[in-house]
Amino acid sequence: MSLVVYLAAVVFGMTSMLLFRRPRTAVRNPLALSTCVAIVLGALVFVCAAPATLGTVNELTGVTNFGAPLTYGMLSAYSCAVLVLLINWRGGPRPVVRRAVLRSMAAYGLLVAAIVVLFLLADADTERLTDLDTYYAGTPFMREMILLYLLGHSAAMLVMCAVCVKWSREVGGLLRVGLRLILLGALLDLVGFQLTKYTAVVARWTGHDLDFLSTSVAPPMASLAALVCSVGFALPRLLPSVLAHWRGLDDYRRLGPLWSLVKPVSTAPRQPSVWWRLPRARLQWREVSIHDALLTLAPYFDHRVREGARDSALRAGRSPHEARLAAEAAMLADAARRATAREEPSDATGSYRLHATEVPGASGLVELSQALHRPPGRAAAPGGTDPSSLTGPLSEPEEPHVA
Repeated sequence: MSLVVYLAAVVFGMTSMLLFRRPRTAVRNPLALSTCVAIVLGALVFVCAAPATLGTVNELTGVTNFGAPLTYGMLSAYSCAVLVLLINWRGGPRPVVRRAVLRSMAAYGLLVAAIVVLFLLADADTERLTDLDTYYAGTPFMREMILLYLLGHSAAMLVMCAVCVKWSREVGGLLRVGLRLILLGALLDLVGFQLTKYTAVVARWTGHDLDFLSTSVAPPMASLAALVCSVGFALPRLLPSVLAHWRGLDDYRRLGPLWSLVKPVSTAPRQPSVWWRLPRARLQWREVSIHDALLTLAPYFDHRVREGARDSALRAGRSPHEARLAAEAAMLADAARRATAREEPSDATGSYRLHATEVPGASGLVELSQALHRPPGRAAAPGGTDPSSLTGPLSEPEEPHVA
């Protein structure tokens, strides 16, 4: 059972590391901070609840069953952290939020103190690592301690369920998905963990033995609930970033033809060859390098090549935008060829603003890069030269294709 519980702790801990990847920013954000604190405390609860941990704590302290109030106190702190998270999530005037947070901390602080006092008053000399709740269900003071920690945790989970149901009706997108996952995790906790604990304890009071509910059913259900909740906490905050990096990786790949064409003339510093650079950082570096190369190639832009390619594209049935991209691709390929060969700019050169430099982000560059593979057709360039012969990548005709 220790392995299952430790696995849940690892999942919770990894989630907190992902959400707390920018410590300075997160510390100044009450919502981010309270989310990470709640998840870290949840991970600590699972670590403390593992039988291996309980046995080690009891041995180190020399107090039989000392791990019980430690675990129950940690679980109460986690319940409080959940309420604080919900308060910060709801938001509102800072004084109101601060008062609600302090009230929650005071209430659960008293609960933790009561758990410790009840344990000290109880007679619990027999070490129980897996079935303490049911073994001491009828023992004075231990009975009250067990009920207190269960009730405190139930209150927090019930509030979480109510808030998630209400907010999921008011929001949409990933936030709604995250709220519903948190709701599912809270319900799994209520039914799979707490209800089974209550049932096993009450069965002991009535002279029945349903200890397996507390020892065999509750721990894996609590682990499953933790997994679902951690996904719900992380999904709205991490998925947009993951998707952005995925799109960045795709744009980085699609810029490959353009970068291969202009790389010889780029004067930008070479990108550090480190494997851990994120896709968006790689994309930004490639964008800067390409823009630098375009500035270098600007004196070599031949408007006769561009105009001939544009007319050819229009005759082939391309839209004005597609024709402009095809013409700019032909002109850029011609400029790159002549600049690489160290030729002098022709008389037909002049200032021209590429479409790729008029739009923000990488979308314009990506369109230009893809246009290198789509020639406008065969049209004679000034001097009797076929523009497709000047453009390198434009030498193989293809069917018109929307960028």
